[in-house]
Amino acid sequence: MSLSASARAHHTDTPSAPHVTPLVVPSTRTLAGRRPLVLVVMGVSGCGKSTLADALATALGWNRLEGDELHPKNNIDKMSAGIPLTDEDRFPWLQEIAARAQKWIAQGECGVITCSALKERYREILCAGTTQVCFIYLKGTREQIFPRLSQRKGHFMPTKMLDSQFNTLEEPGQHENMMELDVMASVPDLTKAVVKEINALPQ
Repeated sequence: MSLSASARAHHTDTPSAPHVTPLVVPSTRTLAGRRPLVLVVMGVSGCGKSTLADALATALGWNRLEGDELHPKNNIDKMSAGIPLTDEDRFPWLQEIAARAQKWIAQGECGVITCSALKERYREILCAGTTQVCFIYLKGTREQIFPRLSQRKGHFMPTKMLDSQFNTLEEPGQHENMMELDVMASVPDLTKAVVKEINALPQ
């Protein structure tokens, strides 16, 4: 199939034009697939998942779910105490998020979910074997994200946990259904760019 407009611009050789990093870069798998029904906005804590998810859900008219709300109390207590979660802590939580996503898909509905989804095996759980889930990865460095996290109030993730999250992070690759976003871009610009990419895909 043909590439979307922004992807074509990204891949075209234009030596005379200055290089501009695109706000959103879909993976080759995403460009070769169909329009997703569920978006999972992912990345380390403090990257802006909730803000972007709200904007995308509003722009698309889709359902909205905050993944952190499904954490069991034991997980929240551990994170509040600065204790990193183990895979055993995360698996039931990920399975619950996946179940919500699959329910939307089974009902013919669409939705936007926030979830850190830091490891590839976590994303495999969230996909549940379907290609109708697309990860929206807010990519940034520790230096870019730390100031945002340090300014947040009333959240259970202490700033010292950010290093643990970066150590755990396995960035999604071209073989995954995902779009990579520039964490420093504005939410309105990112929202427009993601919606444009989604609408360019066949249903």
